This record gives sequence, C-alpha cells and structure tokens, in this order.
Amino acid sequence: MPSWEGLYFEAPRTEKVGDNGMSSSQCVLVCVSVSQCVSVRVSADRNRNMFLLLLLLGLLSLLWLLSPRSRRDGEPPLITGWIPFIGKALEFSRDAHKFVEEQKEKFGDVFTVLIAGKYMTFIMDPLVYPSIIKHGQQLDFSEFTNTAAAFAFGYPPMVNRKFPGLKEEITRSFKLLQGDNLTALTESMMGNLILVLRQDHLREDGWKSGSMYQFCNAVMFEASFLTFYGKPPTANRHAGMELLREDFVKFDNVFPFLIAQVPIWLLGRTRTIREKLISYFLPHRISCWSNTSQFVRRRMEVFDHFGSLSDFDKAAHHFGILWASVGNTIPACFWTLYQLLRHPEALQVIRQEIQDTLRLSGLDFDRDVKLSKEQLDKLLYLESAINESFRLSSASMNIRVSKEDFSLQLDAERTVAVRKGDIIAMFPQSMHLDPEIYEEPQTFQFDRFIQDGRPRTGFYKRGQKLKYYLMPFGSGSSICPGRFIAISEIKQFLCLLLLHFDLQLEDGQTTATPDPRRVGLGVPPPTTDVHFRYRVRKV
Repeated sequence: MPSWEGLYFEAPRTEKVGDNGMSSSQCVLVCVSVSQCVSVRVSADRNRNMFLLLLLLGLLSLLWLLSPRSRRDGEPPLITGWIPFIGKALEFSRDAHKFVEEQKEKFGDVFTVLIAGKYMTFIMDPLVYPSIIKHGQQLDFSEFTNTAAAFAFGYPPMVNRKFPGLKEEITRSFKLLQGDNLTALTESMMGNLILVLRQDHLREDGWKSGSMYQFCNAVMFEASFLTFYGKPPTANRHAGMELLREDFVKFDNVFPFLIAQVPIWLLGRTRTIREKLISYFLPHRISCWSNTSQFVRRRMEVFDHFGSLSDFDKAAHHFGILWASVGNTIPACFWTLYQLLRHPEALQVIRQEIQDTLRLSGLDFDRDVKLSKEQLDKLLYLESAINESFRLSSASMNIRVSKEDFSLQLDAERTVAVRKGDIIAMFPQSMHLDPEIYEEPQTFQFDRFIQDGRPRTGFYKRGQKLKYYLMPFGSGSSICPGRFIAISEIKQFLCLLLLHFDLQLEDGQTTATPDPRRVGLGVPPPTTDVHFRYRVRKV
C-alpha cells in the first residue's frame, strides 16, 4: 500500500492518537491540504467547501489555544511556530528538506515540531536509525491499511470484527511477490512490456517527439495492469485502457489529500472518479480475465472467503493494489530514464552492459528478445543507476507512533523523552543528500553503488559504517514487500527502451524537479513533464 515507510505495497498503520483525534498521516500531509487545496479542481461548490475547511481549521486552532504544550525535562527542543494548531506545517509543505535541515542547524540532530496539530520528533542522525527501528514495544510500525489506506481507496478497515483474520491473510499474500514467485512475474511483465511497445511504438520510423512522463506512464501502467490482473477473454489488451489511465491520473493527483483524510466531498468529482475506477475490478469482470497473476488470484480467493465483504469492497482492494503497483514505480522509471538521458556516458555504459549480458547468455538481440530474472540480476550498473535515482528523488519518510510515554534510547550516551501519541520521524532524504555520506550529493553518479565490480554497501557517517544508507522502501519489519518486483519492473522497462530506441532530451528545457505536493509519499513525479525524442534502433 502507499507508504511513508516505503513505496508500494505496505506501510505502518496510522492510528488516531492524542486528544485532537487527528491521525498521524493527517499531521504530515494536512499541511499540503491547507496550503495547496486551492490548486485542486473542484465543483461549483468550491467556495463553500473551502469556507467549511477554513472554519474547521479555525475551530481546531481555538481548541488548541486552550491546551498549549510546553517542553518537559529530557524532551528535545520544541518548535511550535506562532500559528495555533498549524504550527510549522506551511513551512514544511513548501520545502520539507530545507525546513528540517534548517532546524537541524539550529537545534541539533533531534527536535520536535508542531505540524498540523501533531508533534513530530525528527531524528536526523542515521547512525541511530537501527535503535529506533528495533523499538517495537513502544513504537508502532504496523500496517497502514486499517485507516488511511482504507479511507483513500474506499474499502472498510481490515482490522474489524466483521473480517476476523482478513488482515493476516492479506499480509501472507505478499509473499507471492518474492522468492521463486518473482520469476513468473518477471516473465509476464517482460512479455507485456514487449507487447505494448511493439504495438504502440516499434512500428514507426524516424524520430518522434513526446512527453517523457506521459510515455513512461502509458507503457508501465498498461504492462503492469496486464501482469497483475491479466488479459480480457478474447484479446491481448483491454479496451478503454487509455480512459482508465486518465481517470487513474485524476485520482492520483488528489491522492495526497485522501491520504491526509481530507473529506472526499471537498475534492470535487473524486468520489465519482474513484467509484468508476473501482467498478473496473468488480468480481464479475475480473473473474473472466486470463493470465492473472498468482498474487491477485490468491487475494481473490481470500476475499471470497469473507461473505461480509461486498463486491464493491473486493474491487476497492484490487484498485488499491493497482495504485500500489504503479503509483511510485512509474515516477521511478521516469527519474532514472531522465538522469540517463542527461548523462549520455552513463547511458552508453549501461546499454553496453545489457548487450554484453545478452551475448554472454548466447543470445543475439532481436525484437522478441526477453531478459530473464537471472540476466536482470547481473545488471549491476543499471541497478546502481536506479539506486542513484532513488537517492536523488525519493521523498518518503519513516514514521513510528509512540504508544506510551517513555525514554527513547538513541545510543549509548543519548536518550530523549517521548510522549504517548507523538510521532517519531526518520527523514531519509536528508541522509541521501548528506555530503559526508555521499560525495557531491546533488550530482548523479550512475556507478556510485558499485565498488570493485560488486554492489557497494559501505557508506559512512563520522567514520562509522551505516546499516541504513538508502531507504526508498522503508526499513526493518515494515520494509516494502513489493520492492523486488518494483526493481525488476524498472530494470525491464529501461532495458527494453535502451535496446530498442535511440533517445534524446530536447534542447532548451529547464531542469526537472519533483512535485512538492507529494512530500512523504515515496517517489514524486516531476512538477512539469519533460520533452524528449526517440526512434527505433536498427537491429
């Protein structure tokens, strides 16, 4: 599922904690809702909705004035700002990385910030991340789906007396995305990528111009859909896929507001769009499709065992997995491709690596060539380039919710007092851009994660080796179980593009930047799309 912890299929649950009743997901993203809600395209009731939202925030601020918080002995520095309830939410939403770096400069590695009604204690020293991750008794890192994900995708919370055991069955199904099961998914994805590319792009001669994010979106969305959910009974491709994708993009544009649990009636036609998307996965439709992945088939079997789940609820769960499978994979594909086109020397090395891997396997390149999981695993430079793109673009956060008042042991010398209901936040983006850990951190170095012909795992802070140095997928027990298929899909997409096409960025464009509205949600798309040129390479 969408994630603070990671990117794709799973994240910590957010629970309603504290007296104000706001969930920990809301406290992170309501800042975006307040400062950017005016950018959402809503209906004619927009002014009324905005008035009601502002009235609600005003009432919350008034209540907040009645119970101000002061710093206790042993607690980190407290940063509240001058706006009741809102605190530092607006500054955080404008540029989260800049904001936390400024607070670190003023207050040190540990500080507590009031953000939209919740107190977030930021731990900025990556050397103490293992201690936080191991603090399972006091810090909650369980699944996200019981609150915010259920709210966003429109199904009932899984932790519910009506569905005993459903959560556990759903968790077990994620094992089908790993290990030996990954081979079948890889083969299916490779075939579907070739199908889409061949029919939509490999029949054209000469240079063609396009929008890069839109290109990545169209190819990866359909290929992923076919891989997970299968094909229609009498065709290789589903009719109406472009319209489905357009509705998906509309939903995804307001997804930050839904994850923040902004009432859906404030978001214009979002409810109608979501219901339309969900209806695509109703059991009478999906049961007729062929070549459905074992992962989705298993989930269908689980849902059928729970008679209290309506057909709409089952379809909403399937829709949630669609978002989980592409919501961050597509922008990750974009950013890696974008960086490779900006660095032609890197592109050439990786293209040669792919061709050499094929030759060593006794294969000559042709339009039907498919790379196996074993071949993909050998592409060390490509994987390094993907990791480097993650390092530069990932904007996820690792969040834990304190279940009690206690003293959090950071290391042998440091402890901080934490209150029940407070949020402990690790902010990997700061680590990813730390010049002490990564030399020239703002520069894309495609081979940064290779050393002596092997994957590099040695990165250091203050002379000590980091256990966690790259965290786009979260960490510890809550690490994203879909990370292996995600990396595999990104590799396959890039391999086929580099083998089949010549690719160039068009001149005269500004540097692409991540969309700031997606803070905390994994890999953001670009603020504006990038224009590029491509043509079919000669075999």
